[in-house]
Amino acid sequence: MYPEHLTAPMAKDLTDFGFTGLKSANDVHDVLSKKEGTVLMVVNSVCGCAAGNARPGVKMATSAKDAKRPDVLATVFAGVDKDATNTAREYMLPYPPSSPSIALFKDGELVHFIERHHIEGRPAQAIAENLVMAFNKYC
Repeated sequence: MYPEHLTAPMAKDLTDFGFTGLKSANDVHDVLSKKEGTVLMVVNSVCGCAAGNARPGVKMATSAKDAKRPDVLATVFAGVDKDATNTAREYMLPYPPSSPSIALFKDGELVHFIERHHIEGRPAQAIAENLVMAFNKYC
């Protein structure tokens, strides 16, 4: 587990942008068990691809003027929010645990997922474009 005081700035990168940081399994259940609407869930992490690709890509996509926007923006932090992250990953099955990762849910169902290997080495703009297409299809 990473000390939260070291990861707080990385978490704030999303929460200051309008994402709700989920800290417990119950928090995650409350958000992802709803059967109406769309939820974008980001599994945040300390790695460079989270900082350079995932977080910037997610922020570009959610602020894109040509895109619909999910109803709820939420995040858990791998290596910090252990129970919340494990619970979020249960909702992301059959995909294996991946940090960072980005999941879009519609009406309680996982409809789009970006794993770490689709984030590493890809520019933030490409991740944003991928998400905008998913938002326009599902939101």
